[in-house]
Amino acid sequence: MAKPGTKQFEKKLTVRSLVASDFDGIVELGQLCFPNMAPWTRDQFQSQITVFPEGQIGVEYQGKLVASSSSVILDFEMYKDWHSWSEISDDGFIRNHKPTGTTLYGIEIMVHPKFRGYKLARRLYDARKKIARERNLMRVVVGGRMPGYGEHAGTLSPREYIEKVVNKSIFDSVLTTQLSNGFILKRIIPQYLGEDGDSKGYATFLEWTNLDYLPDPKQRFVPIIPARVCAVQYQMRAISNFEEFARQCEYFVDVASEYKCDFILFPEMITTQLLSFIGPEKDAAAAMRKISEFTPQYVELFHKLALKGNVNIVGGSHFTMENEMLYNVSYLFRRDGTVGKQYKIHITPTERQWWGIKGGSSVEVFDTDRGKIAIQVCYDVEFPELSRVAVERGAQIIFVPFCTDERYAYLRVRYCSQARCIENHVYVVMAGSVGNLPQVEGTGIHYAQSAIFTPSDIPFPRDAVAGECTPNIETVIFEDLDLELLKRHKQSGTVLNWKDQRKDLYEITHRLTPPGDV
Repeated sequence: MAKPGTKQFEKKLTVRSLVASDFDGIVELGQLCFPNMAPWTRDQFQSQITVFPEGQIGVEYQGKLVASSSSVILDFEMYKDWHSWSEISDDGFIRNHKPTGTTLYGIEIMVHPKFRGYKLARRLYDARKKIARERNLMRVVVGGRMPGYGEHAGTLSPREYIEKVVNKSIFDSVLTTQLSNGFILKRIIPQYLGEDGDSKGYATFLEWTNLDYLPDPKQRFVPIIPARVCAVQYQMRAISNFEEFARQCEYFVDVASEYKCDFILFPEMITTQLLSFIGPEKDAAAAMRKISEFTPQYVELFHKLALKGNVNIVGGSHFTMENEMLYNVSYLFRRDGTVGKQYKIHITPTERQWWGIKGGSSVEVFDTDRGKIAIQVCYDVEFPELSRVAVERGAQIIFVPFCTDERYAYLRVRYCSQARCIENHVYVVMAGSVGNLPQVEGTGIHYAQSAIFTPSDIPFPRDAVAGECTPNIETVIFEDLDLELLKRHKQSGTVLNWKDQRKDLYEITHRLTPPGDV
């Protein structure tokens, strides 16, 4: 009699890296594990498996995804005072992943309800520990939910609840599992994940230490990833045709390209120089609308220069007609060939009365190959709410093209730019025009001292000025801006303006249209 086979009883369980085709399974897991929270979007999941594929792990049973784990490597010193899942996970996109970091942070673990009790979470935690050992990481850190706390919130404080879980008098499906897998409880994090009603927003900060970790004495803990910026203090002069304007702009882009700049900023209303050859119009408003006819040539010029010079260009601003309305628009010409627009939102009395400019209604934050940036056209930087909105959306550098006629006006823009640095832990780059255009009504004289500003604290330059031009001469300035230093300062500066906002007393609400709309 033949021996009975075993193949018919085999059911294979595999721990493997997640791939794009797992998305539907991930969504199903999310809906089962966290029914009151939105599952990963396709964009979030695609970003995770693209940025750090080894850190996105799944458990497959008989061809079906039954558990998953998502992780990111961080320079954790920058996040030592972190207080929310959104902040430390980059809203689930993990674009803050640093391969040179020393901490593996777990942003999510999911186990199918039917497979709980099969030690699948342990397999996933072991896989994270394996990554830490193989990559010589110092630790694995998690912000752990407390899904059982909601049932006890009326009688126990978070600390009391956690103590009972530690003493094993209460079982918590997440915290109990983490403690049993060698994680050490460090502290409680309030307002960690606002939509997590089961945990009442609370989480635990837990850490597993890699005993095999060998620190590299030559490795800087936070690597420098500078963005080199150039601000053009542009001289207005009479020209005979568009080609002369193009040559003047090309010269400065060539300079920025030669110095390997990542960004170059031109002044506001730079194309009013064209009025020196366009000829007289019946009034100032008609003249500005005449400038808009050069929009195709203006866009084509700077688009070509950005590609040719391998530099991202903030092309000052240009008056643009759209739907029979005149806007003051700052264009971003990325060196990958894409183009973005920021409409000036706050219109000065001069722009409104003389030229009939209409204000935009959205704050754009632009993704670039050197981080996220925002543009605030002159007067806009004098309204602090716009910078708050931009920084909430991730902006680290704010570019301010401006046009001022005398020193008082200039100082308003300068002082407000410096204030935005302090309030929001960002860099501000401002560039204005100098020289005169006697034949152009309404824009005849210019005063500028273009500059690059930083937060005001010990790690940054004295007076919080990274660089500034000599007033009222045509020139450029360059500076390397350390974006990692900026992140660290936001977390651990001498004062923490961003974090210390009294949101229990006040907050900014806005009716700005979604990015991209007018």
